[in-house]
Parts: sequence; structure tokens; C-alpha cells
Amino acid sequence: MKDASGWDRRFDRFVAPFVEAWRHKKRRHWAPLYLRGLLLPGERKSIEPLAARVAPGHDQELRHFVSESAWDEEAIEQVLLDKADTMLGGDDAMLIIDDTALPKKGTESVGVAHQYCGALGKQANCQSLVSLTLAKKDVPLPISLRLYLPEAWAVDGERRAKVGVPDDVTFRPKWRIALDEVRRLKKQGVRFGTALADAGYGICAEFRRGLTDEGLLWAVGIVSEQKLYPVNARSRMPRPARIGRPRKRPVATHARRSAKEIIAQQGEKAWRRLSWRDGTKGPLEAEFIAVRVRAADGPETRDRAHLPGAEAWLVAERRHNGETKYHLTNHPADASLMALASAIKARWSCEQAHQQLKEELGLDHFVATFAQLGGDAVALLSARPFVEHA
Repeated sequence: MKDASGWDRRFDRFVAPFVEAWRHKKRRHWAPLYLRGLLLPGERKSIEPLAARVAPGHDQELRHFVSESAWDEEAIEQVLLDKADTMLGGDDAMLIIDDTALPKKGTESVGVAHQYCGALGKQANCQSLVSLTLAKKDVPLPISLRLYLPEAWAVDGERRAKVGVPDDVTFRPKWRIALDEVRRLKKQGVRFGTALADAGYGICAEFRRGLTDEGLLWAVGIVSEQKLYPVNARSRMPRPARIGRPRKRPVATHARRSAKEIIAQQGEKAWRRLSWRDGTKGPLEAEFIAVRVRAADGPETRDRAHLPGAEAWLVAERRHNGETKYHLTNHPADASLMALASAIKARWSCEQAHQQLKEELGLDHFVATFAQLGGDAVALLSARPFVEHA
């Protein structure tokens, strides 16, 4: 039945390039029906209740389209990325890297493990996905979700075979998954100038260097004990010893200190209260400090410490409840504190996208459907936009 409000016509226009990318006649028939089922009201987005809304009596055909038919995802993903870039892409766009978790019971769902679950705020049985969201002016658009396959899963041949994990799927830490996706998105024409991530990614020096190598600005969370050098620290060769072998490795000119220590040294008067945007209950505010530093991510020394790396901003944020968060960013030395704070706080728009994916589009139902199928379920989801190997 056509929607008199015009929604149906707008949907047809939006989905037309995706349908064209499917090419196969039956897939071009079932794809729009499945997408309608995801978008229309309804508490459950798994196959049976979804089919009852859009194709009564045809749940098996819809299940076959989603879970068993084989098709190449690249053409469809390219349509998605082209649309995303047209809507939000540009040098002023931000790519937000984060995790989202799907609580699960049992042990059979692909990638399920006892790990941190953001949805519950604690360690729990769940699947964890690496999320990349394109955003501009607080408008978020999810463009990639990749399931994290824990190492215990990756090395367990029997468990992999039972659920059909492809042979070429190996263990990758989350930061590596994210960095690979950043490079893939850039290669496929998505434009963004800044990458944002939490401390789960930001503590990794190789991740930060990878973003820098891609020509990106970045602002990432770090832990309070992250070691940093003062901005004037350098590497130098030590003075020759009077006895013993000559030292061949350089040393730092200054001692490392933790992010927490550096901020504490600035004193209370250095904090500035800033508002980065208006919320539903008034201005969103917090106190901030920014200090120019060098990250301790240069070459490794003899005692396995690291020499001073590139210059960066250490930014501390003190919230109303007294909690202090620490961030590192490679924004230029003349960047204002407001610019640094605005970039850091822009990361939270991805939470809205995650919530909508779960509540409005049934992301957890979508993944659960395939986790129950076994067999080729993992290979199937590697060919679906947003979710890989779930």
C-alpha cells in the first residue's frame, strides 16, 4: 500500500541506486522489502516479525535473501559511501571511531566473549563491533561496522568451522580494524579531515601515527597515566662514559610524566569553563585545560621507554561530577582551546547513531538472526553494509 504522505515515493528514490547495484532480479525485489521492514514501526526487526509486516507468508524467501543468497557487497557499499560523502563529506567532516556492543547469552554467537560492554557499562558476555561514523555539525551517519573477532575465537579452528568463519578472517586488534577502515574509506572517496576516538584506541601510538600518516587531524582519549614529555624535550646522545663501552642509543633530555601530573602542575587558575553547544536542557559546559607536550612514542630506548615524539596538545576535561578525562590531539600549535574542546566533544554524536541503529533499525536483532543460523552466516554478513563477520 502506498503511503499518502509521500514517504513511499521518497523511499523509492533513495533506494533506487542500491537496488540497481544488486542487479539480480530476485535480490532487487527483496532488498527494498527488507529495507522497508527495518524502517517501518515494529519492535522486532528479525526475519519472522519483519516479514509479517512487509511480506506476509514469505518469511522463507526473505530469509533466503538475507542469509543464504551470495552477492558482492562492494558495489552496494560504494553507493552508500557516495551518498554519505555527498551529504556530509568534506575537509570539515569528522570520522568518529568507537565501539558498540551487543549483549549476548551463551557461547555460540560469532565473536561472543566476556568483554567490556558499553551498553551495560561493565564486563559482560557480548559481541563487540568497531564503528566508524561520518559526522558534521552534530549530524552523524554510520558508514562502517566491523565485528571484532577475539583472539580466542580466531585461533579455535573447531569453533570457527562450526559457524563458518572464513579462512581469511584472522585476529586483528580493534585499533588495526579501525585504521584499516580509515584507509579503505579514504580510498573509496569519503572525505573527512579529522578522526576522533576514545582511549581504547588513543593509547595506541601506532594507531595515532597511522592517522597522522593519512594526513588527518586527530583527537583521541588517553588514560591519566599516559606518559608524556614537555614540549621542549628532545633526544640526544649521552656524554661519553669515562669507563665501559660507548653508549650508542640516544636518551631524552627531560623526564617523562603522566598526563595527570602535567595537568595538576598547571594549577586551578588554568582551568577555563567552555560551552561547546546548546543541549535540550541548556548549554553543555565543562572545564578545560590544554598544554603543549610531546608524546612518549618515539624510538624505544634501552630500558624499553620511548623517546619524545611529535608535538601534540594534552587536553584535560573536568566535568560537573568532578570526573577528569584526558585527551591528546595533533591540532596545530595555534589552535584555540575552544577548537580543541569542540573537536573532542564532537565524538559523542556517534552515540546517537548507535542508539538509533539498535532501537530504530534493530541492529542487535539483525546480528542475532545470523548468529543463530550458523554455517555460512559469517561469510554472509561480510557482504552486508555495516556489519562484517557477525
